[in-house]
Amino acid sequence: MEPHLTQFGQQMSRLTGVRAIMKDIVETLQADPTVGWINLSAGNPVILPEIEAMWRRYTHELLDSDHFGEVVCRYGASQGYEPLLEAVVDFFNRTYGWGITRRNVLITPGSQTLYFFAANCFGGFDSQGQMRSIVLPLSPDYTGYGGVSLTPGVLKSYRPTLDILAAHRFKYRPDFDHVQIDHTVGAVLFSRPCNPTGNVISEADVKQIVDLAAPYEVPVMIDSAYAPPFPNLAFTDMAPIWAENVIHCMSLSKAGLPGERLGIAIGDRKHILALECFQSNANIHSSRYGQAIAARAIQSGELAELSRTVIQPHYATKFDRLEAAFDREMPQDLPWYLHKGEGAIFAWLWLKDLPITDVELYHEIKQEHVIVVPGSSFFPGLQGEWQHTQQCIRISLTATIEEIEAGVVAIAKVIERVYNNPCKAHQEAQQLVLAAAREE
Repeated sequence: MEPHLTQFGQQMSRLTGVRAIMKDIVETLQADPTVGWINLSAGNPVILPEIEAMWRRYTHELLDSDHFGEVVCRYGASQGYEPLLEAVVDFFNRTYGWGITRRNVLITPGSQTLYFFAANCFGGFDSQGQMRSIVLPLSPDYTGYGGVSLTPGVLKSYRPTLDILAAHRFKYRPDFDHVQIDHTVGAVLFSRPCNPTGNVISEADVKQIVDLAAPYEVPVMIDSAYAPPFPNLAFTDMAPIWAENVIHCMSLSKAGLPGERLGIAIGDRKHILALECFQSNANIHSSRYGQAIAARAIQSGELAELSRTVIQPHYATKFDRLEAAFDREMPQDLPWYLHKGEGAIFAWLWLKDLPITDVELYHEIKQEHVIVVPGSSFFPGLQGEWQHTQQCIRISLTATIEEIEAGVVAIAKVIERVYNNPCKAHQEAQQLVLAAAREE
């Protein structure tokens, strides 16, 4: 018998976006361990030896210090561990000249939790009963945004403009002719660099979004989980942007601490205080062990330095090799477009006029023992029909270079077959989708 769930319970107990696909991926990988799968779906960061060694060393320092008991064996303040707050303030003031204080900083249990707090602080029904939306100014964007609100229908995203940059390259940009930010908006949210596309919204476009939101006192949340200064997964010049209505949101997951769930928010005091109160009611505070070792890594400057010299080059090299492999393996006469690689740990492939859906293509590629992620999961909050949402796939850069290049060979083989014989491909893909549904 199914449990009796509230409306909120039903909302939060559903598998949203890519997590539903990930369930199929996990079951596929576990079904036959003897199959040599090439997994190009993972979002888990690579364990890099230099990064692991840094966190191990700071853990030993914490264990040997007089502060260990105070950190691990006692509760702390909801805002965060004092030495980490001080380290963040000192680093950003010294590096970017922001002039912030500890009252501008909040530590949360990962950035996903931060967006959950914010979406329900600023979005939904206000005290007058009016709905305030959470605007995603450019779609596609992070699939996890689709599950952050307890109020259905809060998310509202906008189609981008698609700029064809060269043969088989393109870039998304905000379409300011349609993006609307007014008194009905509770907050704006976007990732920079973007998961899933690797897109970096330009500084000029970010400032335009910030300026549009400012007259209505709407906070602009910039998801910087892949941005400088750490993990610094940007392959193009970019810097964090500070303004009175910006909440700069960071995560240490891609900097080697995904298991500790550490998010950092920097913003105006009034926004930080609201989020701090929400956190106090929800879970008291974030992991103090993780905060303690992060404070050491940030204060010393080592985390920022290793992000620049180890983490960023690791993934940039992989994107370069993936890009070269696509140029080498894909038929030049087909309408395929790779998004400009500007950051993050993914590549994004658009297949214009794809004869089958992205989910069907995912199942076809699985037949070659390669796993990618269908792109349709990455358009949360988008209203209306848009064929583009079913023409893209996300490819992870977390596999080895050899696996990435072999995976591209297999993907190119499937795509060529699908375009050259669309009717047969459609029939085969539908059968694969139905077979997968029966197995569930």
